[in-house]
Amino acid sequence: ENPNPHIAFQKVPRPTEGSHLRVHILPFPWINECRVQELLQEGLTRSQGAPPATRGDKKCVVPAGPPVVSIMEKGSTVFNSAQRLEVVRNCISFIFENKFLETEKTLPAALRALKGKAARQCLTQELGLHVKQNRAILDHQQFDYIVRMMNCALQ
Repeated sequence: ENPNPHIAFQKVPRPTEGSHLRVHILPFPWINECRVQELLQEGLTRSQGAPPATRGDKKCVVPAGPPVVSIMEKGSTVFNSAQRLEVVRNCISFIFENKFLETEKTLPAALRALKGKAARQCLTQELGLHVKQNRAILDHQQFDYIVRMMNCALQ
């Protein structure tokens, strides 16, 4: 998932003592006005003489692919759906049980799983069950995790 969780910071060396006293300003080279005009004229003549680039549309028949079947009809065989739903359920239970290390491990997979319709339905069902069970009062961290999952589902 994430091979290196630590953020690498670039180390910038500090300037040496007295470096601010030395002058490091190099003179900017003079621009040859005649050469600039020549290059501009050359570019204009090229663009005016060249034919406009057009691409002809090629008409073709696209063959029909396999029929579209909804996720609900296929059951749990599509895209390892059962495993993805289980990941979402586990992540939600970890959040409500205050197991933040496990939540951090499973959250990226749960967020990816929420791209599927079945996982989004699972999220709403699981949240509904937790609300009915213990009238959920969340601390800031738990609230943040739940909002991230709901944001991902809405997107």
